[in-house]
Amino acid sequence: MAPDRELVERVAASTGLSPAEAARVIEDVLAFVAEPVEDYVRRRHTELKTYGARNPEIFARIASELADRVVAAPRLTERQIRRLIYT
Repeated sequence: MAPDRELVERVAASTGLSPAEAARVIEDVLAFVAEPVEDYVRRRHTELKTYGARNPEIFARIASELADRVVAAPRLTERQIRRLIYT
């Protein structure tokens, strides 16, 4: 899915990037924040383990990182959405 044209124009104008470069940056950012929580946790665990961190330290660090990170919302069924609205 291509990024919104207006957003591309705004990023290009505010950064001096070409529209193609701005679109690529937006796509990269969207892909980054679209990473599901489960994938993020597994990826970070592997990265931190590679550098010698131990699980208790890794778990605390990941929990801290998740508190400040924009992550993809979980997929919700229509029923779950209805329940959120009407409960």
